[in-house]
Amino acid sequence: MIQPSFDFQTLDPETVLDSLWNTGIRVDSGLTPLNSYENRVWQFSDEDRKRYVAKFYRPQRWSVDQLQEEHQFTQELADANIAVAAPLSFQGTTLQQTEGIRFALFPSMGGRQYEIDNYDHLERAAQTLARIHQVGRQRQFHYRPTFGLDEYFHQPLALLQETPLIPAALRADFITVMTELGAQLTQVWHTDWESLRLHGDCHPGNILWRDGPLFVDLDDARNGPAVQDLWMLVSGDLNEQRVQWDILLECYTELTEFNINELSLIEPLRVMRMVYYLAWVVRRWQDPAFPKAFPWFEEADFWYRQIAEIKAQIALLQSPPSLIMPQF
Repeated sequence: MIQPSFDFQTLDPETVLDSLWNTGIRVDSGLTPLNSYENRVWQFSDEDRKRYVAKFYRPQRWSVDQLQEEHQFTQELADANIAVAAPLSFQGTTLQQTEGIRFALFPSMGGRQYEIDNYDHLERAAQTLARIHQVGRQRQFHYRPTFGLDEYFHQPLALLQETPLIPAALRADFITVMTELGAQLTQVWHTDWESLRLHGDCHPGNILWRDGPLFVDLDDARNGPAVQDLWMLVSGDLNEQRVQWDILLECYTELTEFNINELSLIEPLRVMRMVYYLAWVVRRWQDPAFPKAFPWFEEADFWYRQIAEIKAQIALLQSPPSLIMPQF
């Protein structure tokens, strides 16, 4: 049975403003919504013109313990002088509640866009990630999950097999290619890597640039292999990727170790992210924001492309790793 998507029907503007005032902050501006589908996020200013970001977490996605682990990890990073957006504490806690919805307040930390083709940005991001992982190795998340096939393939597949959003004419083809993908992933996914606490969703959009990289939005933090926080910073054709990996790993390994065998996880992680994304949209479809944001999700052309892309990923999984393995 498809899981319901818990939405934000009780979170009207008056409730948001009341909840902010209850923390002791005197809101003196309107609420400017920031781009977020999973949570609800607003920026505002107080009477002293200090800017804040309020993040209201999607109900029943994370438990209180899981949210507190994220906040604790973020604060550990901030205490290590790593540039992250750490939640603020009010009345002794960083996690607030209103109408059954948990929320947190952060300082609004502006910055310009991280440039994916800027090697200086890549070098500095690699060095900062190394420092993040040094802190991440100090302990494991106890309540948050660990990257693996169950969360990122088997559970999404079960959801996708039931959804009516896949056109009937393409359902059999989609399930067939997904079954083939599952068999291939089972063969290539390995767990002989050190598990550490990760940012978890380290794409360029979650990095701002000030005097250096500022990492934001640890909402997907979990345990996993270090390469999960690295591979999404690499783009372009194969030659460009090789240059970027050389830079990334050279700068990263100046500060901490890296298991070179984790490079074989790049393509499995990439296709697992694709599958997880499809299931994420299905899981949230009852939220009115999702049909509006993803109107093409029910179209046959979209699912034709997904089938083709998954077939291409299966071919990559069946081939030897294309990256030249650097020696460090």
